This record gives sequence, C-alpha cells and structure tokens, in this order.
Amino acid sequence: MRHNVCITTLEYPPDVGGVGESAQRIAQMLKDLGYKVHVAVFRAVFRTEREKALAGEYRRSSCQTTEQNGIMVHRLKPAIRSTSAKEQDYLCDIYSQLKQLHQIHRFDIFHGFFINETGFLTTLLARENNLPVINSVRGADLHKHSFSPQQHGQITWTLDNSSWVTFVSQDLMNRARVLVPSIQEKSSAFLNAIAPINFDQFTTPALVEQFRGTVIGSVGNFRDKKGLEYLLDACAELAQETELTLLLVGDFVQKERGYWEQELRRSGIANQVLITGKISRQDALAYLPYLDIFAIPSLHDGCPNALLEAMLAGRAIVGTTVDAIGEILENRIDALLVNPASSQELTLAFRELIHQPSLRQQLGIAAQSKVKTQLTPSGEQQNWNWVYQQVLKQQEIPAMARVRLV
Repeated sequence: MRHNVCITTLEYPPDVGGVGESAQRIAQMLKDLGYKVHVAVFRAVFRTEREKALAGEYRRSSCQTTEQNGIMVHRLKPAIRSTSAKEQDYLCDIYSQLKQLHQIHRFDIFHGFFINETGFLTTLLARENNLPVINSVRGADLHKHSFSPQQHGQITWTLDNSSWVTFVSQDLMNRARVLVPSIQEKSSAFLNAIAPINFDQFTTPALVEQFRGTVIGSVGNFRDKKGLEYLLDACAELAQETELTLLLVGDFVQKERGYWEQELRRSGIANQVLITGKISRQDALAYLPYLDIFAIPSLHDGCPNALLEAMLAGRAIVGTTVDAIGEILENRIDALLVNPASSQELTLAFRELIHQPSLRQQLGIAAQSKVKTQLTPSGEQQNWNWVYQQVLKQQEIPAMARVRLV
C-alpha cells in the first residue's frame, strides 16, 4: 500500500529559508521511500494580508498547486475581505482549505513542520479524522514561542496530541519533555543532513572584490537568536589589531532592522561590514569558499543548515555550545566552541584562528570529513523511515481491533 502523506510547512523552495530547505529534503526522502507526498505551504502570520486590506486589495482564498520533482505542492492563501479581519479569521480560512485538500486527496498521515504555526491546525485536522500526525520542532518554535502566553496552550496541546514528535537537537527535545512529559515515549531527536555540494560550480560573487584582510562570515536571517551583537563586539576589538572584513550573507529581519542598524553604527566598524541582502541559497553558497572563518554565535538555533554548508565548504568554524551546533561540533577537533553571549570568548577564538592559518585548515578539513561521513542524507532517511513505520504501525493496531469487534 502506498501511503498518502501531507506535509505542512511555512515555506518551500523557491522560498528562501532553512525550514523550507528541510521540508523539501524530507519530502524527497519520503517519496524515494515509496510514499505519495503532498506539501501544503501556508503562514500563520498575516502581516501581508493586513497591508493589502488597508491598501484596498481584496481577494478570495486560493490554492495554487504545482508539481515539483514528483511532490505535489499546494500553496494556500487566505481570503482578504476586511481591514478589521483578525488572526482567527485567516487561520479558520487556512484550516478550511487544508480540510478541502484532505477531502480531495484522502491523506493517510499528516506531518507538520514548525509547531507553533502549522502544528496546531495540522494536528486538529488529523485528530478530527482519526489520522496519525507527526510534528517536527525546528528551533525557534519551542525556544522562543513557548514563552508566548497566547501560543503556549496551543503548543503544549499539539505536543500532547501528536502521534510522534521529532526534534533537531537534544536541547529542544529535553525542553518539550519538561513541558509535556507524555511525549517521552513518542519522541526522538536526530540531526539534519546535507547532500554533497560542488562549490566549484559557482561563479565568484561580486562582493569578493571588496574583501580586505581576514574574512569572517556568517549566514542567515539576522535576528535576536543569532548573537550578532557579540559578533560585532568581537570584530570591533580585533579590527584595532588587524585588517578584517565581516561578511553578513543575508539581511536583518524587518521587525528588528532598526535595532541592528543601530548596533552596526555603534560598533565603529560599519565600513568593514559587508551585507549581501536577501539572496538565493545558491548565491549564498558561492560565498563560503572565500571565508577564512565561519562564525555562528547563536544564542539558540536548532540545527542550522548554514552550519552544515560551511562544514561542507571546509571552513574553520567558531560556534556556540547551543543546540545542534554544540552536539555536532567538538571543540578543538573540528571547530572552536565558545559559550553563547560572550564577546570575549568570540574575540579569543577569532584571534587564535587569525594568527594560526594551519589551525584554520586543520579544523576545516576535520569539519568537512565529519559532515560527509556522519550527516548524510541516507542516515537521515533511515531515521524518517523508522519514525513513519512506528506511527503507521500504531495506527494499524486500533484498526485491527475494530475489525475483530465487528
């Protein structure tokens, strides 16, 4: 029997973002395992819809369906009917569209990515139809949104009513098990994987011509969890000793832009900081071979794909001991690890690598070897295969019991 899977996610390529990349990777893995895979893409933050309403741009709800490499991708958009519409109006609309998809395709199992936005709607629909549901916690959904009084109840209900919950770090799983002890026997943590990348295929990015001295780089959507202020502090101190360039591949998130622009001005090294702005994953990857040091000073961060990409590029990495960063990397074996929120420790680690090119090369080679041998797609696929088998097996037991009663 070929089971019909519905994955729900906030983003899916060509959308830029780690959640979308992971959703696509796992959808392809499931397809290769023999599942028929659908992906429903929707957001539960409706800033754009409110802006359109205020501008007088109304619309009906819609679902745009395309096929991407054998995966059916459904992009759901809520109706825009009023300037005073509330979040529950949009969420109810999205839920109705997800329900209609199920009525058409008759899914056998649901799988929500990023628990605080997609998880509740997905789990509610699955439970109403007596179907199994897997929820995958990615990082900020539990590290940050569990502190929201408005979202806490939905998050804990979703965890408790999941058939299985997966996590990309032990830290995330431990927090969830504290919040909802009932998931102890129906949860597991395993790391993201990454396929090999041929960095020679990329053309030289334009900003490379502006690099001066040692190039320290970081990649992502720069926001509160990324620890960027500590990176700026460390680079500002080192800039007094040596020539360097700080490259930020990505951009500041819009709601925090004012804060980060202020921090950049206060750093005193704004003229030594290059910011690419929001670019595609391919364009971001092209910068990695030109970095002397890859910095990931996160305060919390799930299992960032950017880290795995830097490892594949053989970069010397300075990271913090949080989440999967601290679980993947070993201090002085394949990276230098520091405590989060410590400008001083970052400065010391960068200084050591600036003055020891041989150590940079040694750590980069070790990191590259680890990611190629221990974080492979085949290993992650085996983990997903096991989880899906466990969940579907649990679903068969009550079904068989009902048959015997009849």
